[in-house]
Amino acid sequence: MKKEVISALTATFEEHANYTEEGVEFWFARDLQHLLGYTKWDNFLKVIHKAKTACEASGNEILDHFAEVGKMVTLGSGSQREIRDFMLTRYACYLIAQNGDPKKDPIAFAQNYFAVQTRKFELIEQRIKDWERLQARSKLSLSEKELSSLIYEQTGRDRNFAIIRSKGDAALFGGKNTGQMKKKLGVPPNRPLADFLPTITIKAKDFATEITIFNTKEKGLDTERSISAEHITNNRSVRKILLERGIKPEDLPPEEDIKKLERRVKSEEKKLGKNAKPLKNKKKD
Repeated sequence: MKKEVISALTATFEEHANYTEEGVEFWFARDLQHLLGYTKWDNFLKVIHKAKTACEASGNEILDHFAEVGKMVTLGSGSQREIRDFMLTRYACYLIAQNGDPKKDPIAFAQNYFAVQTRKFELIEQRIKDWERLQARSKLSLSEKELSSLIYEQTGRDRNFAIIRSKGDAALFGGKNTGQMKKKLGVPPNRPLADFLPTITIKAKDFATEITIFNTKEKGLDTERSISAEHITNNRSVRKILLERGIKPEDLPPEEDIKKLERRVKSEEKKLGKNAKPLKNKKKD
């Protein structure tokens, strides 16, 4: 397929994209019908039915990707009537294109266009999840550092922070302390537990830690016992919220080592810089 054809088809398909109020991209079936070169709606409807079957077979809900709607059209007489249409997600469009004849340029283009667009969305979504986890871990590190310094100021002992944190973990994880959770999740003994926790648990630990910091200052807590009791109470409260929402923190599987994740993200950023094209090519002397 020629570059000019690809460029023209890309522009055409993007011009027909629409967005819901929530920002979800979709195409109307009536538009896609013409973009793919189908002249009769009834013939295109058969392709839609095949795509729905494929959608269901893949484990996805049909209504999540094929939403039937009515559309008003103006007739030659000037009167209007309602016709049947569908709102189609990228995935639905991909499945429809897969049922077409790839020898035709518009269909061959659509098969690849929607496949790449869907994959691109998945990559962006995963990248954001990775970024959120890195940000949450960084925030927890700052909170724990602040609590550690505060505990030392109040009690005069370095070891009290590790003791208090482990008691807090036991309250958050249903009785399992830091060491026991490391063993359960397969975390190396010399590595922090939080480096292998999912984002929701990291944020839960951070929230409980922030409350402990606040109340330690407000209440003037100055003993290991009083700060431990405060931290345990806060972690139990956070655990209660999680359980009410159907989340049992000790049963969540471990995530990728945060250090490996950080290296991977930094590596991707370096590649981005190396592959970046300048606005103007430098002239050779």
